[in-house]
Amino acid sequence: MKVAVAGCCHGALDKMYETLELLQRRHNVRPDLLLCCGDFQAVRNEADLRCMAVPAKYRHMQTFYRYYSGEKKAPVLTVFIGGNHEASNHLQELPYGGWVAPNIYYLGYAGVVRFRGVRIGGISGIFKSHDYRKGHFECPPYNQQTIRSAYHVRNIEVFKLKQLKRPIDIFMSHDWPRSIYHYGNKKQLLKMKSFFRQEVENNTLGSPAASELLQHLKPTYWFSAHLHVKFAAFMQHETNSKEELPKATKFLALDKCLPHRDFLQIIDVEHDPNAGDLLEYDAEWIAVLKATNSLINVTQSSWNMPEKNGPHAKWDYSVTEEAIKEVLEELNHDLKIPCNFTLTAACYDPSKPQRNMEPVHTINPQTTEFCAQFGLTDINDRIQQAKEESSGRGECEEEEEEEMDSTGSAEEPSEYSTDNSGLSSFNPDEIMLDEEGGDEDLSTCSVDPSPDHPPEFSTSFSDIRIMPDSMAVSSDDAMDSNNEELEKSGGSKQLEEKSSTERSLKRIGGDENGNSGIKKIRRRNQAIYAAEDEDKTD
Repeated sequence: MKVAVAGCCHGALDKMYETLELLQRRHNVRPDLLLCCGDFQAVRNEADLRCMAVPAKYRHMQTFYRYYSGEKKAPVLTVFIGGNHEASNHLQELPYGGWVAPNIYYLGYAGVVRFRGVRIGGISGIFKSHDYRKGHFECPPYNQQTIRSAYHVRNIEVFKLKQLKRPIDIFMSHDWPRSIYHYGNKKQLLKMKSFFRQEVENNTLGSPAASELLQHLKPTYWFSAHLHVKFAAFMQHETNSKEELPKATKFLALDKCLPHRDFLQIIDVEHDPNAGDLLEYDAEWIAVLKATNSLINVTQSSWNMPEKNGPHAKWDYSVTEEAIKEVLEELNHDLKIPCNFTLTAACYDPSKPQRNMEPVHTINPQTTEFCAQFGLTDINDRIQQAKEESSGRGECEEEEEEEMDSTGSAEEPSEYSTDNSGLSSFNPDEIMLDEEGGDEDLSTCSVDPSPDHPPEFSTSFSDIRIMPDSMAVSSDDAMDSNNEELEKSGGSKQLEEKSSTERSLKRIGGDENGNSGIKKIRRRNQAIYAAEDEDKTD
């Protein structure tokens, strides 16, 4: 089957679907499935815009609300993960995944589904070491910190995915797996994005958590976005035994959705011709969710997942064939994901803008139904319970707990000592932020919905590439990842993570003393955002 893969959508759904329709008209190619690797921006209304971590000048309504309201319907089944520029309050309603609009499915914090027999997994958000070991505690209304930490990857999601044993065909992450740049044309990458050089040479660009998943899952395809540059790599995995067949992953990072940008790829994926055209649950993934349900944490407390030879009595949460069989029996062997999309918020009305609409913490009926069906914890319900339980605490007690949580546990150090994907070098494409990490008070910020009519759609057709069956990098490209360079990058000493106080400061793109005329920018900025001001905001 033909699968279309898109990079950062940034809410431009009309543009994305029109491009697919143009592809069909001009080349008679119709994708069966569309995958989007984050920064989807499922913005329903002005309140959702307030929950998106970008400066006010980038808060535009775009066109998702038309699909949410039912005015339009996605012409192809669309599956996406979250990035770091999202309406976090909306996606938070669906921690286990669900429909954000008819025919548009969100994979959740982490998830695995099936379509025509193809197994598709993904993890949402970006990696930040200072939040990695925390629970999902955030809820709207967000403050300047939680509006960003809400989209940070947590160790429990990585732990769940590492329990999978069956092969994964396609996997998606927003930020790149760390070190993947060593398996492609690194010289060309640095020619296009020279400000990545320091991180590439120090081997600190990308997510160590995603790299860990890449080595464990060994999917056939891995797609990412985030850095707004197209990049292909081919990674041959090491085998653990002589009996194990060699595996390789074809990696592709996509550009963002803009005219004249190469933001779509079409690939041919082997599928089960006898399978239906409906999106399905993955039985092993459901069994893993059930097995790990007791590990759910909705506090800011930092803790490590169970590991072999660690303090936990149990460390292996992978599931047996019997557990998978039980899931199938619970579902009567009908794995079809129900089309139970429900409106949970008012939809934007261009004729009646509501600039003062405030976000609220909502429990989505889809999540309630999913948790009831499989006996899982509704994370948002647990968060609300925790808030009610803590409402009677004194202010001093809360401050003491927050201070404890920010420093983490001395007994359980993080498995990642550095905050991986920050760019220490100055990125001329980044959005500049003020000292507090944003350019306005979240409670009073103004929203600026885009005009009702989107900009004219480009018919240049330069933003589509049809990939052959193999996405292997050429031998010339592979020559760039020689042993000498790998030793150089791998031998670089990683910087120790700064304290929580230092973390709140901004970096200056200059010398080590900070002597530069460049405006201060946050260390956590990660994603390039727009055509002229591409952002790595965090």
